[in-house]
Amino acid sequence: MATFVALLLLQVLLFTPPYANSQKMNPLDLKALLSIKNTLTSISPTNSFFSTWNFTSPNPCTTFSGITCTFNRVTILSLGIDRHPLAGSLPSSISSLTELTQLILSPGIVTGSIPPQLAQLTNLRVISLPNNRFTGTIPATFSSLTNLHTLDLSHNQLAGTIPPSLTALPQLRILILASNSLTGTLPENVFSPLLHLDLKNNVLTGTLPTSFPLSLRYLSLSQNQMWGPLTNGTLESLSDLEFLDLSMNQFTGPIPAQLFFRPMLSSLFLQRNYLSGGLPLKPEDGEPLVGSNGQGSIVDLSHNLISGELSTVLDGVESLFLNNNRLMGKVPEEYVKSVCRGSTRTLYLQHNYFTGIPLNEGIVLPDTVSLCLSYNCMEPPAKQMTCPANAGEELSRPAAQCSVFNNDDSG
Repeated sequence: MATFVALLLLQVLLFTPPYANSQKMNPLDLKALLSIKNTLTSISPTNSFFSTWNFTSPNPCTTFSGITCTFNRVTILSLGIDRHPLAGSLPSSISSLTELTQLILSPGIVTGSIPPQLAQLTNLRVISLPNNRFTGTIPATFSSLTNLHTLDLSHNQLAGTIPPSLTALPQLRILILASNSLTGTLPENVFSPLLHLDLKNNVLTGTLPTSFPLSLRYLSLSQNQMWGPLTNGTLESLSDLEFLDLSMNQFTGPIPAQLFFRPMLSSLFLQRNYLSGGLPLKPEDGEPLVGSNGQGSIVDLSHNLISGELSTVLDGVESLFLNNNRLMGKVPEEYVKSVCRGSTRTLYLQHNYFTGIPLNEGIVLPDTVSLCLSYNCMEPPAKQMTCPANAGEELSRPAAQCSVFNNDDSG
């Protein structure tokens, strides 16, 4: 029996085709790579990415830089790796690489449209083409890429709308379309099981979608032209959210109270909107608060219309920006204690209507702390303050503004 097994193993070793890198490359793949080399060029001719692409080589799978093969087929194509930026365009013949699972292009000045023929590569799991100069629209044909896990088209010059079918891909986890010129509204429902969605710095309009996937951990819609309330139930359901950036839009109304009771949410950016209402009270039962899950937490609610007295719900956040709102009353002692012990390193409260802060003259703040209290309805301790340049030179508001605000809550 042992002899039989040994003979069987010997037959397997003798007659099983050798693995990927010992075979000649598939002729169709080789032809596609030749087309790619003809349409792309290294920006630095003395340090060319294609210097190893010798098409007389007996084994391109082992000699071509940026190529990974499985058996004799190209499965990973990494163009312009190791700081070799490329120019030119991507040819449609890239669709001949039918076993391709990853297409990665390093930052460069590659232009033209994204070939819609990429949708024929149904094994693709990663398309990463950031920091180039692609124009045109996102191919609607990408809806057929049912195995796609990561799509990064950020920092290009893409226009048009986001195809609704894109956010319905069943395996999509990472979608990064930031810093383009995309217009229109977001799809009403985002069905893909996304972990990371980054659409910042586009020209998107409209309100928040009806639903985001509950798996979402990173969401950025910053620097668009979106509007409407945040309290439509969409954000409240995202219990795993760690990073949320809706800054520099036109959102209105109150901030969902649930966002302040998410210990996993360590970065909350809502600045430069038209958000109003007050901050929720800190619960007496010690419920975990935003940013309480670790160091490096940051909450920026500046340049809004938030009013009322400052509750202690944000006590302990490492970097807290509440400046340029309509907050009033005395700053709670908890914030002073947090600053003194170094838990809060940045506390910007300037340009509000605060009437006092329990900061005794003898208290010495840590050197690592930045505290700004200027332009409120009090005389701030100037020696203790570290304000940004745009805070202005006036330490206190005119008494008339403070009187009007306290009487009729205007300002």
